[in-house]
Amino acid sequence: MRDVLTIPFSAEEMIIIASDNSGAIGMKEGDSVQVSYKTVGYYSFRTAVMECMSAGGHPFAVILQNFCGEAAWEPLLKGINQGLAELGIDDINTTGSTESNFAMTQSAVGITVLGKKKSSTELDTELSRIAVIGYPLVGDEVIEREHQIAPLNIFADFCAIESVVIMPVGSKGILHELNQLFPKGNLTEANLDTDLDLQKSSGPSTCFIVAYPSRIQSELAWIAGRHFHEIRRLE
Repeated sequence: MRDVLTIPFSAEEMIIIASDNSGAIGMKEGDSVQVSYKTVGYYSFRTAVMECMSAGGHPFAVILQNFCGEAAWEPLLKGINQGLAELGIDDINTTGSTESNFAMTQSAVGITVLGKKKSSTELDTELSRIAVIGYPLVGDEVIEREHQIAPLNIFADFCAIESVVIMPVGSKGILHELNQLFPKGNLTEANLDTDLDLQKSSGPSTCFIVAYPSRIQSELAWIAGRHFHEIRRLE
């Protein structure tokens, strides 16, 4: 089950709503992870937009809920705009609100992405192969090992391929998402072969799962390059 809300909008379109929250990450003294608010905005947006796009949504609006103080608004917005630029999206509206009546001791941000999807979308049913693009990272690892994170432009390239199914990986890890994607597969660490930690949190969706027909594996591996990690099902 995806972390999105799908609402029928017309006979031809549906609205896809995806969101992400970030807490105790930022520049306040009480924050557990100390990073710039531009970084906070970028990774919070990244998680929400990946959920929206992987469900077939084409983003058309972003809503920012800022509990970090008024000075954080512009850096947070810069982070969102960085993500939009990496995706090649420039025709999008952004709105939101800042809590300015009271000051909090820790940073908190909420981001919602709205997208449109055509009602009739057919997918290839021969999803015989699985791979993970990127690496599961969380906390300070996201900054220290940024080179292992799946780039948003590669994610956008995968979303444009009609014969694949994509699932961003969040805090519950790769194995959890695989069993959401294949609920009858009875997938465990014992029957999967991979070089990745299947249980580890992927934080702000630093990696994503792709299920695909075997005939396009070489194409997908070429697009992802060093970020491609195949997962093999053991008999």
